[in-house]
This record gives sequence, structure tokens and C-alpha cells, in this order.
Amino acid sequence: MATLPQLTLDFNHKVKLSNDGGSLSSDTGEFIFREFDEKIGFSETLAKHLNLKDDRLYYFHSNENLLRQKIYQIIAGYSEDDAADQLTKDPVFTQIIGTDALASQPSLSRFFKRFDSQSIAELNLANQDLIDKAHQIRESKALIFDLDSTHSDTYGNQESAAYNAHYGTVGFHPLVAFDGVTGDFIKAKLRPGNVYTSNGVVDFIQPLIEHYNEKFPETTPLVRGDSGFAIPALYDLCEKESVYYVIRLKANANLQRIADELHPSSMTSEVTNTECYYEETIYQAKSWSKPRKVIIKSIRPANELFFTHSFFVTNLIDAFSPKDIVLSYQKRGTMENYIKEAKNGFYLDKMNSHSFQVNEVKMMLSLLAYNLTNWLRTLCFPEEQKTMQIETIRTRIIKVASKLVKSGRSLYFKLSSSFVYQEFFWKVLRRIQNLKLE
Repeated sequence: MATLPQLTLDFNHKVKLSNDGGSLSSDTGEFIFREFDEKIGFSETLAKHLNLKDDRLYYFHSNENLLRQKIYQIIAGYSEDDAADQLTKDPVFTQIIGTDALASQPSLSRFFKRFDSQSIAELNLANQDLIDKAHQIRESKALIFDLDSTHSDTYGNQESAAYNAHYGTVGFHPLVAFDGVTGDFIKAKLRPGNVYTSNGVVDFIQPLIEHYNEKFPETTPLVRGDSGFAIPALYDLCEKESVYYVIRLKANANLQRIADELHPSSMTSEVTNTECYYEETIYQAKSWSKPRKVIIKSIRPANELFFTHSFFVTNLIDAFSPKDIVLSYQKRGTMENYIKEAKNGFYLDKMNSHSFQVNEVKMMLSLLAYNLTNWLRTLCFPEEQKTMQIETIRTRIIKVASKLVKSGRSLYFKLSSSFVYQEFFWKVLRRIQNLKLE
């Protein structure tokens, strides 16, 4: 641990700073996450699915503890592995992990390399088990698969990094799926940077659809995606599995002609008023096996002459009006916020290893850290705080100073008396302990 001599401040010579305060921590709120972890069986579920090729004969840090340590470091806001070198004896982290000292950065690096494609798949299974548990606790009646892709910048000669023309930079092009109702991070797949948006999407989502149809047959999922996912194979899959979908289409000459016939551009006496129409038609592209319902949104902004048109292919039944279908698709915009938080708050795009597989492991741990936080806030936060972002959560309940006092068989973590958000802190902790599980 880096140490500094006592330093006197120029503005007031009576004030002297040093970092030899003893058993102190600035991350006491991690105990709230650990309490919730135990309540829903988070670490227990991960340990059950964690099967690594570990040839170590003697070791101090188990794979389960290394996994937990990295996830909790991410939640606390420590994106780099070497943060563990400063947290080695942190009294909160050592109690959360259950060891006398945290693993060092080299130990974490070796841990990542013990994963293979099978063990990554098992982490996905663990995540699915936990999502199912949260789904049951919430008694969710709806499920929306929001599909998207994003970009992770890379630097140097990293395996499978490539130039992506859409983003105009070199990196990876992950495929992600969130639940548009709850914000749960359902699945992620790391891909080379130069693949197209929809590459592998059917293989990606088919196991999810089959799982939910079997596990929650009373819930009819909805698939939403932008025009990058407008491929016939995805429509065919959804129709085969009795899943609804709304996917935006790219405009083409035929669709444009149909829209123009419905609402030709012409002079109007009320040019200062915006005009907006929602229509539906039956349309079949050359690559489609059959005709499908297409929704057309036509809008002419105030003081404009021409309509602009948006197109959406769907199999939603007639009980949903064209306007309802478009409005439902537009709610997909919340996914951009989920991706932004996963990247900025949980470091989903921090791809700093040469190994493509190690980068995918790190992405999966960011996903798990995101989900543990999302389940905590949606299940145990007061209603007005359920949409709180991770940076605010860190400020309000994680970054809390405390001092460890040992007495007999007990460990007393004494929180700062001037802690501003203590009412919220204790309220969340009580809600965790009162949480009723099925």
C-alpha cells in the first residue's frame, strides 16, 4: 500500500493529513449488496455454475472468491484489476469476500485465463437462473427482448479487433439483449468489430425464446429491434415460437411508393400545423417467404412540404392499433440508457486484454455486476429511487466511510456520524432483510 508522510495544509497549518488511520473503509455500502447477494443466492448460484479448468495444486484464493471480488470491485467503481493492490486489507472488502486479504492484480489476470467457451456459457446460465428468480419475485406479466449492438473501442493489437464502418473506429461489436420492462441485462455476446449488426442474432436469441416459452408459458415475449435486425430469419423464428415482434424496416422504393400513395405531399392551408398519421398495410419483400403487416408512420413537420415516413414490420394482432405499435417501439429508446449505464457505470466496454476470450469474460462480469445492482434497486429501493443510476447509488449508499472496531466475537463497522444519506441507507437495508422470496 502506498504511504505518505504527514502533510500540513497551507491554508490552515493546524490541518494535517496522513493515510495511516487504521481499519477504515470508504466502501461500507458494499455490505448492502452482500446482504442482498445472500438473500437472492447470487454468489451461491454463480458458484454452482462456475467450472474452470484449474490445475493449481495449492492456492489461497478460490475461483468463487476471485469471481466475487471482481464483481464487487466493479460495483464499487474500481474498473482496473490493480485496484485490488490498494484494497488488499480493506476491512469491508475482506469481510465481503471472506478472506484475510484480497487477491492481487496478477491473481485476477490468471483467473480470467482459466475460462473457456464452456465456462462462459455456464456464466450465462447462472445469469439466466438469477433473472428467472427476479422474474418470479416481481411476478412479471410482460417480457420485452430489446435487441441492439454497441461498440467497444480497442487499443493496440487485440485479437479480433477490427474496423467498424458504422462507428468509424477499431474495436469489437457486441450483441446485447435487455428486458425493456425491468432493465435486466439478459444476455451479451462479444463479436469481432467488423461483423454486421444482425450477425448471429437468431442463434443468440433462439435459446432465450425457447427458455421463456418453457419456463414462463403464461408470458408472451415481445422482440423489438431497429432496422439492423430486419432479417427474415428473425421474423420466421418469432412466428414459429409464437412470439410477437416489432422491428423497424429500412425504407426502400416500394415502401416509399406505398406511403406516398397514402399521404401524398401537397400544399395545405394549415402549414403551421404538424400532421402525423399511422397506417397499416400488407407487404412482402422479395426475401420474405410470405406477406406481413407493416405499419407506416407519416409525419409532416410544421412549415414543411414533404412527409417523412417510418416503417415497422410486426405480427402484433389487430387489437393493437398502428399508433399503439409505433409508440411501443419508441419505448425501445430506454435501451440506450441501459447500454450507456452498462458501459459508463459497469465498464462493459473496457476491453484491455489481448485475448478475445478474456475480454468476453470481463464483459460477462460487468453484466453480472449490472444485474446485481438492477435487481437490488428494482426490488428493494423505495419507489421514487428505483430508477437511480449507479453513479448516484455509489454516492448515496456505497461510498460511506466507516471504522472497524473489534469486540469479542463481533465486528462493529461504525459509519460516519455526518453521513448525509443515512436514512436511505438504513431503509434499503431493512427492505432487503424483509424481502419475501417464493
